[in-house]
Amino acid sequence: MSKSVPAFLQDESDDRETDTASESSYQLSRHKKSPSSLTNLSSSSGMTSLSSVSGSVMSVYSGDFGNLEVKGNIQFAIDYVDSLKELHVFVAQCKDLAAADIKKQRSDPYVKTYLLPDKGKMGKKKTLVVKKTLNPVYNEILRYKIEKQILKTQKLNVSVWHRDTFKRNSFLGEVELDLETWDWDNKQNKQLKWYPLKRKTAPVPLEAENRGEMKLALQYVPEPTPGKKLPTTGEVHIWVKECLDLPQLRGSHLNSFVKCIILPDTSRKSRQKTRAVGKTTNPVFNHTMVYDGFRPEDLTEACVELTVWDHHKLTNQFLGGLRIGFGTGKSYGTEVDWMDSTSEEVALWEKMVNSPNTWIEATLPLRMLLIAKISK
Repeated sequence: MSKSVPAFLQDESDDRETDTASESSYQLSRHKKSPSSLTNLSSSSGMTSLSSVSGSVMSVYSGDFGNLEVKGNIQFAIDYVDSLKELHVFVAQCKDLAAADIKKQRSDPYVKTYLLPDKGKMGKKKTLVVKKTLNPVYNEILRYKIEKQILKTQKLNVSVWHRDTFKRNSFLGEVELDLETWDWDNKQNKQLKWYPLKRKTAPVPLEAENRGEMKLALQYVPEPTPGKKLPTTGEVHIWVKECLDLPQLRGSHLNSFVKCIILPDTSRKSRQKTRAVGKTTNPVFNHTMVYDGFRPEDLTEACVELTVWDHHKLTNQFLGGLRIGFGTGKSYGTEVDWMDSTSEEVALWEKMVNSPNTWIEATLPLRMLLIAKISK
């Protein structure tokens, strides 16, 4: 870094996914649900709120872009510290920003950085908010622990936002640097520079990203209860066999596991996990999860959500997922975002429902999901 950059570092602990794989997940686990538990979930169950990881995709490309003029400049510098294997982004200051408060001619700006195409929380860093100014001074270093060869495949997105009293964000401008063509040996590139803020660039379609595949099998096991007036319930068995060609968002230290919930139940009791398998992009899990309490009508309203994560220290990075159901857009009469199964996912679910007591196997492409928060 330039000598003009102060030698201090800032810890980033914002909005981290902190679930870790449980050792008990090595064993076949069962989650008991009453026959009516799926229908008891209200529309305010948390499905409208997005998780800290994949949900942050929305924070890259959503927000208020149209109401405020994009103007002004931002001063920052970047450097790769080989001894720490870290990218340092020194955010110095901004000047002549647009005024979110027109009457008082001021904003409450902060700076956010992403390493693209990783749009998860591990790729996002941000400064503190500086209130009531169009010329904020930050002098903060945002750090990324990343291998240099991986960094050379990334783009650095630096954006400025206004944060209002209600924590709503308004876009004030951005700068994007292509790190593949960046000359890291040029000392001039380590100096603080002023960059003009630009309007939002069009996002790259998320589905274009290759997130690997999952090989799995499903089975529906009806449990008839002759002579009883209670509704007949059965079990859904989910056999997660392996994943293929998982993306390496953090370099070569992949340590993946699979998490499962049955929507619309977002409670922690609904969640089951495999063990974590390290040092491979083709992990074999061979793990079966069993959910009981399924009435025949629940098969139409529920959805199996399987997500793959890279576990690293105290944080989990979302890699990709599946939603296996009928994909009708509704659950128990309520429109929901998560009932969005692809044609391949729908086909697997239909075969399972129509072939009870039979394992139905498929290899499905993993995709980006907007994930509901796990409720307590």
